[in-house]
Amino acid sequence: MKAYIRGLAYALPEQVEENEKNRLTKKTGILRRHIAAEGELASDLAVQAAEKLFAKGLDRSKVDFLLFCTESPDYILPPTACLLQNRLGLSKHIGAFDYNLGCSGFVYGLGIAKGFIESGQAKNVLLITAETYSKHIHPQDHSTAPLFGDGASAVWIEGLESETSGIRALHYGTDGSGAENLIVPVGGMRNPYGVDKKETTDQYNNIRDNYHLQMVGSAISEFSLEVVPETLQNVLAEAGLAKEDVDYYVFHQANNFMLKYLQQKCDLLDVPYWNDVAEYGNTVSSSIPLALEDMLKANADKILQNVVIMGFGVGLSWAGGVIDLTKEKYL
Repeated sequence: MKAYIRGLAYALPEQVEENEKNRLTKKTGILRRHIAAEGELASDLAVQAAEKLFAKGLDRSKVDFLLFCTESPDYILPPTACLLQNRLGLSKHIGAFDYNLGCSGFVYGLGIAKGFIESGQAKNVLLITAETYSKHIHPQDHSTAPLFGDGASAVWIEGLESETSGIRALHYGTDGSGAENLIVPVGGMRNPYGVDKKETTDQYNNIRDNYHLQMVGSAISEFSLEVVPETLQNVLAEAGLAKEDVDYYVFHQANNFMLKYLQQKCDLLDVPYWNDVAEYGNTVSSSIPLALEDMLKANADKILQNVVIMGFGVGLSWAGGVIDLTKEKYL
């Protein structure tokens, strides 16, 4: 039994925010973003994405395991995955848990699903990613807010009789020494809510505090440019693929500047490479599956057997691999 992606769907908040036409927008290529309403949570978007997937013909009663990737849970406890099991009307005889990861989270989720399926513990895994990063960002941090959008994805991963796996050559990386470059300092056990709020204003009048997201963009860029090329080489080598053998490269959709820089750094200027951040911005763990569905729609006449995916960001964490989308039937 080998793991394959069989269906994808995504959901976005109805509320859309337009980015100002300025130098930052020109650099990032992000024109607008979908932003969750005040009472709209990541779990609500997760339900919408999953229901869209079921509406395509996938049977919710056959889900064996539910994985939920988010850094915007409903509660500290219980796991939001348990709440989603109930809201989605899934069997009580399934496993379900949250895992806390950002931009590499989708690739990690595929690895977990692959492990469950190919070890015989499950046949059908529902992987959901959902984020409302807009709620982590200070409303007056005008350098960070235009980068991130909210959204969710639902992906059905199924075990099929096959000699080759539809999810392979997975490589992971972690560097916790850079954790403070992308962090919300207050809200966990180390700095619980109630500690003094410390607010800073930069030279451009962007306001940040320790209750909201703090990001050192230059450090994240340097980290990505360091780890992604090497990881890509390792993925291709393990998969036995030359650069030209890959049908599409779909990296984490951080922003246009980062994607173009990585495309050049990884020597991918002459191959199919997805870069479409204009309407969504950085949707964190949902960015790759969202891009995959859009890419599939734009290439409906093509056979996409070798698609390289790469996630990188908060943690610091990164992961890459190769997926076979020829068994995807429920677009």
